[in-house]
Amino acid sequence: MEEFHKVRRLPPYVFEQVNRLKASARSRGADIIDLGMGNPDLPTPKAIVDKLCEVVRDPRTHRYSSSRGIPGLRRAQANYYARRFGVKLDPDTQVVATLGSKEGFANMAQAITAPGDVILCPNPTYPIHAFGFIMSGGVIRSLQVEPDDGFIPALERGIRHSIPKPLALILNYPSNPTAQVASLDFYKEVVSFAKKNDIIILSDLAYSEIYFDGNPPPSVLQVPGAIDVAVEFTSMSKTFSMPGWRMGFAVGNERLISALTRVKSYLDYGAFTPIQVAAAHALNGDGADIAEVRDIYHKRRDVMVDAFSRAGWVVPAPAASMFAWAPIPEPFKHLGSLEFSKLLIEHADVAVAPGVGFGEHGDDHVRIALVENEHRIRQAARNIKRFLASSAKQPNNVVPLAAHR
Repeated sequence: MEEFHKVRRLPPYVFEQVNRLKASARSRGADIIDLGMGNPDLPTPKAIVDKLCEVVRDPRTHRYSSSRGIPGLRRAQANYYARRFGVKLDPDTQVVATLGSKEGFANMAQAITAPGDVILCPNPTYPIHAFGFIMSGGVIRSLQVEPDDGFIPALERGIRHSIPKPLALILNYPSNPTAQVASLDFYKEVVSFAKKNDIIILSDLAYSEIYFDGNPPPSVLQVPGAIDVAVEFTSMSKTFSMPGWRMGFAVGNERLISALTRVKSYLDYGAFTPIQVAAAHALNGDGADIAEVRDIYHKRRDVMVDAFSRAGWVVPAPAASMFAWAPIPEPFKHLGSLEFSKLLIEHADVAVAPGVGFGEHGDDHVRIALVENEHRIRQAARNIKRFLASSAKQPNNVVPLAAHR
């Protein structure tokens, strides 16, 4: 039977191949150190959990909730933006709660995309940035570019060579997977370009609070007038170690927020009310929980960079996010990221995310998530050191198991 149209537009899920290999290794008793999925291992702060438990005891909160987010939650997010970025938002018209930033992006794509609309999207990038629009009938024009002097020329080429003219531009800084960070001056240039060319900006700021070396990443909405063209997506998953709670936000341009809110109203009733109340409690806190999470990831980053370097794999230190974007070691570059990721599972008991899963231009890298404690990260480095040393002595013997099947 022929596949459905939208399913045909989606390529095979690269990460599933790694997941199957990982599950198979564990079934044989292997102790796999999983640095693949960005799934925080840290517990949600106690005060947030306590608030959830308090509210869930009230049976009135067990009824349908609000798709756009309860008023107290939207006010808390607006207050957070005022404190953190100096951005004033109307919680009634410029803020909507989402079931995580991933759902927000996918539903925004549904809300604004007509068949054939062109979207300018970084490559590599987090998969939903591209495939949310592909599933909605859009066409992706990839931008293989960093947030530097080459970005605006790349946008100009994208405008010049796209028919029809692009509808929207996707930004994601701090970037998943590359961990690149953008400056406020960069955002000013992009906003000016977007206004001049009548393009929507969709900014994913999920890692705004996971930064190192003392420079908080800015919001695109800090640029005067950006709210005329931009919507920004944030998530509580990493900031407060709440991934399974599925709580995020879209904020910004009133017309775009209205479109997203209308689509969501047909698709969901919002997150469970006690989760929304606990999320508001978290956002209204003093920031100590955020600082503690940031400090833990900072220490893990430093341990990973040092230990992997000693193991013979030089990994650039990320300035932000909970990921390192690591070049494949030279002897293995010809294999590509998927086969190299398989080798690490089979010969080092370490799982990472193949860069090709984030776009074809990521195939010479893998993404390493800081989701294990410092002891486990050092253990991963020791395993990798043995693997690299063994492959250097017997390079012909180090072949992915898949090649033998």
